[in-house]
Amino acid sequence: MAEHTSSSITIEAAPADVMGVIADFARYPDWTGEVKEAEVLKTDDQGRAEQVRLVMDAGAIKDDQTLAYTWSGDNEVSWTLVKSQMLRSLDGSYLLEPVGAGATEVTYRLTVDVKIPMLGMIKRKAEKVIIDRALAGLKKRVESAAR
Repeated sequence: MAEHTSSSITIEAAPADVMGVIADFARYPDWTGEVKEAEVLKTDDQGRAEQVRLVMDAGAIKDDQTLAYTWSGDNEVSWTLVKSQMLRSLDGSYLLEPVGAGATEVTYRLTVDVKIPMLGMIKRKAEKVIIDRALAGLKKRVESAAR
């Protein structure tokens, strides 16, 4: 099994509010630095995204990718790569757990395999940067919307 990288953050909002921001793909360009375009290609019978096309620009790495999403209840979403120009695979998830009164611990797990050769140590560091930036952006977006 491939190694994954994970990190957690506490957000001062209810899990439903956090998941609302995660599920609102059209707004990703507003709060994630790397996502320049997001287009929901397919939805499930509850209106949640099943396939999303993302145009990414992370400086040296630019990609046009399609991800397939799986929703597990109201507190977990995972995704896997359908197609990409730069990546061989990409698997990730957000797990939301209520903590205290009105707060949520969000755990983000990510495994990335690029098409170009890369040392495992460098790949893990890149995953960590992606996760930390995503969690910080998510926290800022959710908490600013709650005010």
